[in-house]
Amino acid sequence: FASASERCARNGYTSRWYHLSCGEHFCNECFDHYYRSHKDGYETFSCWKRVWTSNGKSEPSLKAFMADQQLPYWVQCTNADCRKWRQLSKETQLTAALASSYRCGMKLSSVTVEGSDACAQPEDVRVAGVTDSWWLSMLILPPLFKDSPASPFLSSYYPDCVGMSPSASPEHRRPKCIIVNHTMYFPGLSPYFQPFYQPNECGKALCVRPDMMELDELYEFPEFSRDPTMYLALSGVFEVLTLQKCAPHVVVRGLVRIRCVQELDRVLYFMSRKGLINTGALQIKWPLLPESQHNVRQTQAFCLTVVVLEARERIGGRVWDDVSLGVTVGRGAQIVNGCVNNPIALMCEQLGLRMHTLGVRCELIQEGGRVTDPALDKRMDFHFNAVLDAVSEWRKDKSLSQDAPLGEKIQEVYKTFLQESGLQFTDLEEKVLHFHLSNLEYACGSTLDQVSVLHKLAQGLDIRLNTAVQHVDYSGEGVTVMSSCGSRWSAQKVLVTVPLALLQKNVISFSPPLPDRKLKAIHSLGAGVIEKVALQFPTRFWDSKIQGADYFGHIPPCPEKRGLFSVFYDMSPQGEECVLMTVVTGEALSLLRDLQDSQVVDLCMSVLRELFQEQEVPDPLRFLVTRWSTDPWAQMSYSFVKTGGSGEAYDIIAEDMQRKLFFAGEATNRHFPQTVTGAYLSGVREASKIAVL
Repeated sequence: FASASERCARNGYTSRWYHLSCGEHFCNECFDHYYRSHKDGYETFSCWKRVWTSNGKSEPSLKAFMADQQLPYWVQCTNADCRKWRQLSKETQLTAALASSYRCGMKLSSVTVEGSDACAQPEDVRVAGVTDSWWLSMLILPPLFKDSPASPFLSSYYPDCVGMSPSASPEHRRPKCIIVNHTMYFPGLSPYFQPFYQPNECGKALCVRPDMMELDELYEFPEFSRDPTMYLALSGVFEVLTLQKCAPHVVVRGLVRIRCVQELDRVLYFMSRKGLINTGALQIKWPLLPESQHNVRQTQAFCLTVVVLEARERIGGRVWDDVSLGVTVGRGAQIVNGCVNNPIALMCEQLGLRMHTLGVRCELIQEGGRVTDPALDKRMDFHFNAVLDAVSEWRKDKSLSQDAPLGEKIQEVYKTFLQESGLQFTDLEEKVLHFHLSNLEYACGSTLDQVSVLHKLAQGLDIRLNTAVQHVDYSGEGVTVMSSCGSRWSAQKVLVTVPLALLQKNVISFSPPLPDRKLKAIHSLGAGVIEKVALQFPTRFWDSKIQGADYFGHIPPCPEKRGLFSVFYDMSPQGEECVLMTVVTGEALSLLRDLQDSQVVDLCMSVLRELFQEQEVPDPLRFLVTRWSTDPWAQMSYSFVKTGGSGEAYDIIAEDMQRKLFFAGEATNRHFPQTVTGAYLSGVREASKIAVL
């Protein structure tokens, strides 16, 4: 009851009741008090309406006014033995601090409690009805939160379209951000994290849409499909996020606050499963999830017993850091591609690890030592991208049977362009073009003829090293895993994360055998290989020529050598270390297969001495050469789509078998293949599936 006027009917008779929810109504006398221009409350309603229409999009009706301004707040007692919901007086404003400390009988002018038996008083009978499934359907207006923590991030939206009240303080909603290159950065928030899409923005990974529910959210919360405002408000309320931390920030008038806090449990669990919150290297203390849910870190985080079987004597697989040269060199993955909302960047933040942002400048050096004119490089880069665009357009309306090797198609489009335009490129320009082609081969881990934070995470996990799995039997109720040494494990669910190349070579047998559909998908992808060479020198002889750049390019002397040491990375551009790392890709890999490591280094040194002829290049003090192609537990670097294949293969490989056998890894992530990020997110995806089952 609003009790807005002295004539409020309260529990008595009125000519008309106005319904807000089951348990909340206001009488005709209170309606007249605010709606009639000659009444005392009319000016209050008019002022509110001006604020509402200035900031919001929904109708400023009298019912909206009552829900936003007149309904009392409800708050839950924080006494663990009580937890009853109490209605505050209409004049009392709810804050997160009050919600966090409230006890039954508390004098709100102080922190004292009136009597020890205040918690013994019965709870309002209306509270029990809020939990009924039909209660939301009887709610006239969606809840609109006040002072939401998400408000500063959503200042570009109409507040009532993202679950917030338009009457909230403009100061609270004012964007405290810096805009650089059309991207919003918020003080106090890492620049790597942008949790919400901004209006007219798209294509940003792991962002939450604050103004609409996505498909998986609709599947999880079908009751909000008709009006998603309540869900959108709760998903914007999000160290570790728990119900205890989030609930005090749910500030909304009326009984609906009780339902919001109850639904917050489910929203937290769903967002944790998706890997949007409570993920990474956090040490999570349980219980965190709803009591109904209590029955590799993300799966362990869902209170499941996890055993990790690792064939190597170390963890990490193709993520392997080497510090033998005095600086960390990634024998496998090293560069985080796309840091915004990247879970790898998130874990670096959580662990206090500094990331170095690679610059865009890359001097291209010709054999003979001459630095290539940047204008020429820019012109050929533009031409190369135009050729790729033309190939992409050609591919759009072609079936898999019409597919062609990317390298052949690039050459065909390139020759057609030269014939139709009448242009002629110089020998140097042709070599620069081959440099860009070598970078494309680096991205795919293959020749173009075929292409159409670790130890912290492992803390507390049961990891069995030197345990090579030989057979997986999922024919029974559970799953039996057998190792090459004869050991057996039984599990309800098994997650397979071996590299694609090992699946292709049947290193692990399955009973029953994997279906033809999955096997076809496994063999339709390629197992790409790149190798790395890292060299430690007594001096930084390259400094004077590259002038602080993070890397420099080597223009190949001929097409056959375009993948041979095409880019050199300075592993400590601002430091004291003298380490260069380079890669070998594509056809150039064949030149290395029969060479010893020392011979590979000699070949690399001959290239460096060609690039820096004007000075004496010292011999390396130490070096490392990777051999992923012959590594028995990898035999590859990362996957790519072969000619005649499609991206759908990634999805098919990711499909589980009988809800018992699951698959993860970069070759199961269609959206982020070839990356540690993709591998990690695929693990989060499968952990979510297992937790639900």
